[in-house]
Amino acid sequence: MTRIRIGTCSWADESLSKYWYPPGTPAGERLAYYARHYDTVEVDSTYYRLPVAEMVQRWAERTPDGFVMHVKAFGVMTRHPVKVDQLPPDLRGEAPADERGRVERPSREFRAEIFRRFREALEPLRSSGKLGGILFQFPPYVVPKAASVDYLEWAVRQLGGDAPLVEFRHRAWYDEDQVGETLALLERLGATHVVVDAPKVDAKNVPPTVLAVTNPTAYIRFHGRNANTWNVRGGSAAERFDYLYSEAELGEWVEPLRELAGQAEQAFAVFNNNNRSPGPDGRPIAQAAANADMLKKLFAEQPVA
Repeated sequence: MTRIRIGTCSWADESLSKYWYPPGTPAGERLAYYARHYDTVEVDSTYYRLPVAEMVQRWAERTPDGFVMHVKAFGVMTRHPVKVDQLPPDLRGEAPADERGRVERPSREFRAEIFRRFREALEPLRSSGKLGGILFQFPPYVVPKAASVDYLEWAVRQLGGDAPLVEFRHRAWYDEDQVGETLALLERLGATHVVVDAPKVDAKNVPPTVLAVTNPTAYIRFHGRNANTWNVRGGSAAERFDYLYSEAELGEWVEPLRELAGQAEQAFAVFNNNNRSPGPDGRPIAQAAANADMLKKLFAEQPVA
């Protein structure tokens, strides 16, 4: 069976920085410390700002051979609302903006330049063999229709051969009469269907768990199951993904993960529950790292028959 690599979404969120790293660990030494404990990570900071090659070079230098970094696409690439001041300074003047200072309906040419810079910045990871997939997490208003399919096809071409990981956030993509078409689309594009674990609620922006593999990579994101905070208006990401899985909840995933890994050439499970919880001794612990360690332990305790 393909080995399942387990890690977290980010190595630098507040809960990890405060409650997981040894006290006093300088920011520049955190990634190297992280890479001694996990062999994969999802970089989510790139959703907010385009990466730059010098920074990505440091990522490559601070991680060992064989380490895999998945990189979340910048918001413009996935049709999210992005403030003009989140763009590189030289692109801000030509960016169409709405009255709230957000990039509004940019042209394909403008988006293509964003893709080009994004890909170019990742070259240090690519050349060192450490670049995993590019996470396309589409917002809930991207629904299954011809225009959405056309954009996804175009966006995958812009990656120039980098591996797309696709997570739709509107559950219509996974309705009974649509899910087969959705998975077939991803398979045709050579894209990975991102399997999610999220709150079990009937909301349009909470995708269901669909256990499927559409290309040689299996990718599972654990968002936590906090139904009370998922759709709180104005809530932060830390509040939305504030959840500590129990051992029983993660135990339910051991066999499904093995089944997914058995259909793939490589498999990844990453934790996006990014807040803190009281630990066994009452002191705060970082949820993502605690659950990543728990899942690793469960696999060790339940060997393949």
